[in-house]
Amino acid sequence: MENQYKEKRLYRSRDRVLGGVLSGFAKYINADPSIIRVAYVLLSVLSAAFPGILVYVIFWIVVPEEPVASN
Repeated sequence: MENQYKEKRLYRSRDRVLGGVLSGFAKYINADPSIIRVAYVLLSVLSAAFPGILVYVIFWIVVPEEPVASN
C-alpha cells in the first residue's frame, strides 16, 4: 500500500510582508496569516521584543523559500 499523504514541509511563503516566515507557518498549520502575524507581534512585544526578532531572523535564514509552482 502506498503512502497516500503528501509529506508536509515548512516553507517561507511567497505571499509575504517581510520574510514570509509567519505566512509560511500559517499555511503549514492551515491558519489565517493575519492572525498569526498579530499573535506573533503581541507575543514578541510582551516578551521584550528581542527574542521574537531573533527567532524570526533565524527562521528567515534557516527555512527554505516555497518552490515555484510549475505549470
